[in-house]
Amino acid sequence: MPLCNFESFALLLIENEPMKNQGRALDVPLVSSHYGRHYLRFVQTHGITGTSVLENSGLDLNTVNDPDTQMTIRQVCHVLRKGSILLNDVTAGFRFGQQLDLHGHGILGFALLRQHDPRKLARMVVQYLRVSIPLMDMDIQFTGDIITIGLSDAWDYAELRPTIISIYMGSIYSLGTQICRDFTFECDFPCPDKSLSWNKLADNVAIHFNRPTNRIVMSISPHQPRIDDASMANFLATARSRKQLDTNDSLRVVNLVRQSILNDPGRNSSLEIIAEKLDMSPRSLRRHLSVAGTAFSGIRNKVRETFATRYLKETCMSLEKIASLLGYSDPSSFSKAYRNWTGRNPGDVRRQHRA
Repeated sequence: MPLCNFESFALLLIENEPMKNQGRALDVPLVSSHYGRHYLRFVQTHGITGTSVLENSGLDLNTVNDPDTQMTIRQVCHVLRKGSILLNDVTAGFRFGQQLDLHGHGILGFALLRQHDPRKLARMVVQYLRVSIPLMDMDIQFTGDIITIGLSDAWDYAELRPTIISIYMGSIYSLGTQICRDFTFECDFPCPDKSLSWNKLADNVAIHFNRPTNRIVMSISPHQPRIDDASMANFLATARSRKQLDTNDSLRVVNLVRQSILNDPGRNSSLEIIAEKLDMSPRSLRRHLSVAGTAFSGIRNKVRETFATRYLKETCMSLEKIASLLGYSDPSSFSKAYRNWTGRNPGDVRRQHRA
């Protein structure tokens, strides 16, 4: 399809009225499997198989890999809910959204690169997301150089709301960095994690919880559009090559980190200690893991869960000994962590295995 058709399509979306459910059933195919494939690749970098995420969803790997397939809202929610449980990382939604960048949305990348006016570009992003991933409804407002994008529920997601909202925010951040700076994210739900990990997800970002609404506030920065096809093609080729090289290098770092933790999953498996072993700074290590779509805590938790389950089922070691081997100060801290990983008590796992 010629590039001008991409632009015409995106501009047509801008002219449409805001998308509403209009009684659509949860089982109507609405979301391209393109996004399902992206999500499966994301969870696979965390050591989670695609088949485990698709289980009981009505989807399989062949279906998701078919470029002509559409997923229903019910299927999308099932996959996200299963993935969230297996990932066990409250920041995973935002990090997945970050991977839905200029290239992650396909057609959108071409339209963005041809747009001169940053306000029209921002409106195009909102309308495109509203049409291509109709999980949230969105509105956009402009006040001087400030762009505000509001998010509201299109369906009843219950406990899955924070994950879906975080995905949108992560993607809007990645797309918005083309034209904006100084992002503020406001969420109407409590912080799912008391740590400062949320504000370390991206540069020039502040995230606030327990706010009245869900919205993104960002300020426009100078933007030089690439309007000719030659420079556009060069930009896309360069960006894709750089991204592929960065991803390959970062996946190698993920494997090195996982191997280091496997060798010693106890107190020496801190990010700082492993970064020193790999001859890099903690900041560089975090960046590599982020590029690969994972986080240090997620890798370590998965390794520790594997060791803990084997210790519980295959040895007679006390919970105190297991806790010490895995870097916990006491059995209660270990038991709490194990429940967070698996939803089960260590003692129950041991008793059921011996029964």
